Amino acid sequence: MEMYIDPHIHLVSRTTDDYEAMRKAGIVATIEPAFWLGQPRTEVGSFKDYFSTLVGWERFRASQFGIVHYCTMGLNSKEANNIALAEQVMELLPLYVGKEGVVAIGEIGYDDQTEAEDKFYRLQLELAKEVSLPVLIHTPHRDKKRGTTRSMDVAEEHGMDPGWVVVDHNNEETVKEVLDRGFWAAFTIYPHTKMGSERMVEIVKQYGPERIIVNSAADWGISDPLAVPKTANLMRKMGIPEEHVRLTTYQNALTVFGLSGQMHEDDWLKAPPIDQTKKLGGNSVLRGGQLPRVEGPADRVEN
Repeated sequence: MEMYIDPHIHLVSRTTDDYEAMRKAGIVATIEPAFWLGQPRTEVGSFKDYFSTLVGWERFRASQFGIVHYCTMGLNSKEANNIALAEQVMELLPLYVGKEGVVAIGEIGYDDQTEAEDKFYRLQLELAKEVSLPVLIHTPHRDKKRGTTRSMDVAEEHGMDPGWVVVDHNNEETVKEVLDRGFWAAFTIYPHTKMGSERMVEIVKQYGPERIIVNSAADWGISDPLAVPKTANLMRKMGIPEEHVRLTTYQNALTVFGLSGQMHEDDWLKAPPIDQTKKLGGNSVLRGGQLPRVEGPADRVEN
């Protein structure tokens, strides 16, 4: 069975059916970046509850389907424009960045490239340095090339090692500069926008696998939680060497986010068997009448 990591997927938006399908497709680990939920939050308490979900319930829920869940912590660029609220979130973040399973500060960066976004992006770069975590950068949907360049310029200005910074949502217009400057280049395989699987294959053909990462960014919009394994399979079909497939859909993400000290291959290779009789805070993934799945030695599939 092939193994994949989806290093950018918003699982609070997904169903348990998605978790089951992801595991069957070979996804063994996921990283869930803190992000915008589609409607602006108005109180710092909603951020606190959301951050707690990322390190608590969602981590547990994933484990109940055989997937190891990690996350990144940060104030997203869109909500950085509510300055009064953003300042409160910045006071909250240090309480969460050291939690188990937190592998980076992110996703942070620019949306409309405002002064407020710049201010809070810089503050979070400093926080990442302070706690020795990698950074996950969200590049803007509008004026992407300028925003991507600016994101890297500011990261370097703050003394960030490019080898500790993942620049996400790249396309053909941005990838060369990101790689030339030594940053990690992540690509979101998203239906009808951002980057399609066929285009991703061409990028790997042109640039090779070094410092390139494939993700789904699947969220509450029209998106595909199986985008990583589907893209890997298309790569194989189109003649991409197996080692290049492994690097871009598994190893590269493990390498950079493993710098956090929170993510290790043994986390899934030596994971305990699934036991859906377990609860978190008295809560179960099951509902009345559903039979729990409890793995025994004969149920384990060695990867």
